[in-house]
Amino acid sequence: MANNPLLRLSLRNGRLIDPANGIDAVIDVHLADGRVLAIGDAPAAFQPERVIDAQGLVICPGLIDLCARLREPGHEQKATIASETRAAAASGITTLCCPPDTHPVIDTPAVAQLVSQTAKRLGNARVLPAGAVTQGLDGLKITEMAALKRAGCPVLSQADRPIRNAQVQRRALEYAATFGLTVFLHPSDPDLCAGGCVHEGRVSTRLGLPGIPEAAETVAVARDLALAEQTGARIHFRGLSTARAVEMLTEAQRRGVRASGDVSLHQLFFTEDDVASFDANYHLIPPLRTAADRNALQAALARGELTAICSDHQPHDADAKLAPFPETAPGISTLETLLPLALRLVTAGVLDLPSVIARLTIGPAEILGRNLGQLAAGAPADLCVFNPAEMWTPTAATLISHGHHSPFLGQEMRGRVVLTVLGGRIVFENLSAKSLAVGNV
Repeated sequence: MANNPLLRLSLRNGRLIDPANGIDAVIDVHLADGRVLAIGDAPAAFQPERVIDAQGLVICPGLIDLCARLREPGHEQKATIASETRAAAASGITTLCCPPDTHPVIDTPAVAQLVSQTAKRLGNARVLPAGAVTQGLDGLKITEMAALKRAGCPVLSQADRPIRNAQVQRRALEYAATFGLTVFLHPSDPDLCAGGCVHEGRVSTRLGLPGIPEAAETVAVARDLALAEQTGARIHFRGLSTARAVEMLTEAQRRGVRASGDVSLHQLFFTEDDVASFDANYHLIPPLRTAADRNALQAALARGELTAICSDHQPHDADAKLAPFPETAPGISTLETLLPLALRLVTAGVLDLPSVIARLTIGPAEILGRNLGQLAAGAPADLCVFNPAEMWTPTAATLISHGHHSPFLGQEMRGRVVLTVLGGRIVFENLSAKSLAVGNV
């Protein structure tokens, strides 16, 4: 894929949806030199090498995923950068942010550069490594944040390992603010959630499974918001799961606290009731919450209080989900269902199509502080082209990701990616879908 040519490309007659620039129209898009050359009429001298008839298809900026574990380095038995970025390309995702919980941890410039350079060499998707907040993610000693930023880390993160010591957390936020780095936080009180595997409530009680209370999230959110306000740091809550946490975030935003939040896509569809089958594909952290929480998360997305939808992709090897439910590894493989599941929010009337695309493009781009997620002239030529009407069914046999654990397998999906362009290079085509007419000029 890395050797794919840089093309002068015209996409004609497609429905361009670019929320960042307020565009929703059937209009042509022209690419050259890895950038968007023009929207609408091409310059008189422009001669495309390839013309794609996108009639009936949607063209939008390449999707951006704020949290996808690629497992490399250190956990290649689960997945690799090659396998997961191929899956991303097939899913219309052009930019991924990977958490720092690799082995070794992304707490030095050398590891950060290894991840980003490996992805660049493969050429399937842009990978932005999140640098660790503390060395080894141990919550004790702060990393060299400035060096991590220079090495290409746009944000800092503790992955899913919260910092217990509030003084360390405060110093880390102060240090991050000095260098203009956003800190991704997984809001979870480690003592309140210790040993839990599902939401603490009526279902956990009936099933006899150890629970994680709502307070495990809200206590952490309260502390982190207070420290962000104290330090002036920019924080982002990765994967909120409760209605109360969103309320706290929204109230703090009104006071001027520099905080944002996203939601993992599965939290918008499933609830604690789905755990009743003891299917380990519903073992997720944070756990699936109540129907009221799910509805509140959907409403927060619609109001723009949560500005990004995330896959929270966690590929596992085959044995990871075979133990009794509490002993299985949490997380599911979600890259390849990100777009069609997001489109279900349109079908359900939660969001309109431009709003869904905004939560998958410009919303995450602004959180990362990168000039991505939009298609104005001069912007990077990262595009996703999809057929919003095509039906398909993901199965373990057809997934490109090495992770085959998902409760969505076997479910019919509407909406399929047919073309992905990364920096002016075509990195995925689905011509077998017979929904993409291609001509050479």
